[in-house]
Amino acid sequence: MNTTSTMNQLDQLKKLTTVVADTGDFEAIKDFTPRDATTNPTLIYQAIQKEEYKALFNKVIQDNKSASLPKDKLALHILDRLLIAFGKEILKIVPGRVSTEVDAHLSFDTEGTIAKARELIQLYQQEGIDPSSILIKIASTWEGAQAAKVLQKEGINCNLTLMFSLPQAIICAEAGAKLISPFVGRIYDWFKKSTGKEYVGAEDPGVLSVNKIYDYYKKFGYPTEIMGASFRNKGQITELAGCDLLTISPKLLEELKTTEAPVPQKLSESKANQSSIEKMDVDEKKFRWLLNEDQMATEKLSEGIRVFAHDCERLKDAIAKVL
Repeated sequence: MNTTSTMNQLDQLKKLTTVVADTGDFEAIKDFTPRDATTNPTLIYQAIQKEEYKALFNKVIQDNKSASLPKDKLALHILDRLLIAFGKEILKIVPGRVSTEVDAHLSFDTEGTIAKARELIQLYQQEGIDPSSILIKIASTWEGAQAAKVLQKEGINCNLTLMFSLPQAIICAEAGAKLISPFVGRIYDWFKKSTGKEYVGAEDPGVLSVNKIYDYYKKFGYPTEIMGASFRNKGQITELAGCDLLTISPKLLEELKTTEAPVPQKLSESKANQSSIEKMDVDEKKFRWLLNEDQMATEKLSEGIRVFAHDCERLKDAIAKVL
């Protein structure tokens, strides 16, 4: 007898895919029991607006405000420790890993990204956190992929984020990245705005993008994990059942938890191996050209870096006000 229809969609999904919480809200993470959690400057900024996180925010500032640094550098010094504080609290709840983001201002700075990633890992180690529990989030630029190549060889696992195209996925896999985060919802947003069309189910451009990356990785044997991200609706999530991981906001986790419709597996290695996708050699020149030719990926990558950089500044401003 098929019992999946009596299970909620979240429980069904967990049998096919590793579910990750896309939030900095500890209480929401507790409610949905994901394996991993992801954060970014936007999510942390949203969290510190809530009363229940003010005490943690103020404690980090009080513990670190005596560092003998100029005010702007002091705010950045405290910001890094705020990211670690949130990561540490999240790791008390999830059994797996937490993703912590490198400052988006470093998206085109390979050496700067490497240095910041090492610093974040060192801060976690000072708190007694094993590096295997951390994924360092880096933008999927050419420079970000080159930084990941160095960091992975040092045992620092990387999550290449702000991914909107197959060429980005290829350079990250070739770099040996532990994990990538292709953004479904932001691709959907761009096409919906560009064409005026509403996309649903398997025809959703964001879903199609992740399908293509999944097929490529599995067909050609890349071990890099694929984590679909940035969802706008429940249908995008269920269309990617079977993907390695999916990082989902609390609102959509709640929708999945309160729905009992069947969730069939959509992505599988056996299907990927039968796909007609061809292998591509992508060096720096070819990558930059292919990205340039993809208007959506170019615009969304640029926009995503700007938004994350802006939210880093908002976090620093919030810290500076308290200082």
